Amino acid sequence: MSPAAPLHADPGLQPERTVLSWGRTMMLFAVVGAVFLRWLPHYGLWTVGLTLSCALVAGAIYATQRRRYSRQSRGIAAEQVEADVPAVLTTTLATVVLGLMGILAVLARI
Repeated sequence: MSPAAPLHADPGLQPERTVLSWGRTMMLFAVVGAVFLRWLPHYGLWTVGLTLSCALVAGAIYATQRRRYSRQSRGIAAEQVEADVPAVLTTTLATVVLGLMGILAVLARI
């Protein structure tokens, strides 16, 4: 069975770099969630919520990777690529909310 033909002519083009970037972001959320688990003995159940939130964001990024890659590849082939503004804004909002929740967890302990 032969591998699937690429959706665009240049395999080093933007979709591959974007997928790698989102993969790093997904990994970051997973690692931060694991770090939050280390807080469990000191900050209590706040950390479980933080960890689950990180896992939810990482899972959402993972679930949307294939769709994002296909859309960008088709956009390059059609010479019409649009930025994924909702995904970036959602990830930014998730980062800010998780940071605030982490600060609240620390302040609640004081």
